[in-house]
Amino acid sequence: MSPARRCSRTACGRVAVCTLTYVYADQTAVLGPLATYAEPHAYDLCDVHSERLSAPRGWEVLRLAADPAAQGPSSDDLLALADAVREAGRPAPPPRVAPADETGRETTRRGHLRVLSTD
Repeated sequence: MSPARRCSRTACGRVAVCTLTYVYADQTAVLGPLATYAEPHAYDLCDVHSERLSAPRGWEVLRLAADPAAQGPSSDDLLALADAVREAGRPAPPPRVAPADETGRETTRRGHLRVLSTD
């Protein structure tokens, strides 16, 4: 089976290019860009069926155009990638030593700070 989603219309094997959803409360049919995931209450349509779409009498068809800027990677994607590279390039912090495992003897204490001698 092909990974591309197919048109929901019966006997149509074309590749889906948009998604149709109904807003029953507003009596509106919304035809927009192909959804990221196939939803059980949405219909994927090919270009031929999306152009010939009609709604029931009294209903409005709202056609949403695809945003051309959304096709490629966004600046958010690039910033996230740069942050991941920066994070991977940071040196690992030195391992923490438990107070009981420390070598040296405490000579002075100031608040939460301790001075240890290495004798």
